Amino acid sequence: MNLLIIRLIIFVVLLYAGIKLYRMYREWKLERDAPAERQRVQGDPMVRCIYCKVHLPESEALRERGEWFCSRDHRDKYLAEQTPRD
Repeated sequence: MNLLIIRLIIFVVLLYAGIKLYRMYREWKLERDAPAERQRVQGDPMVRCIYCKVHLPESEALRERGEWFCSRDHRDKYLAEQTPRD
């Protein structure tokens, strides 16, 4: 009976140590992978359409004469308004 209790205590201690080691490994892995995850979440910088003032990612925006536009239509309308008419 005494031997059975000792084995049970050893089993519980080993199980507890295994769970602790697994949690430490999981935290270490999350910390190691965190910079890549943060970089992916940040994405492109946001820019604002000069015509309608809508913000959108730089990769989806159009740039003309140093200004940002959300679409070709807004770019054409803005440039038409800016050109002097005779």
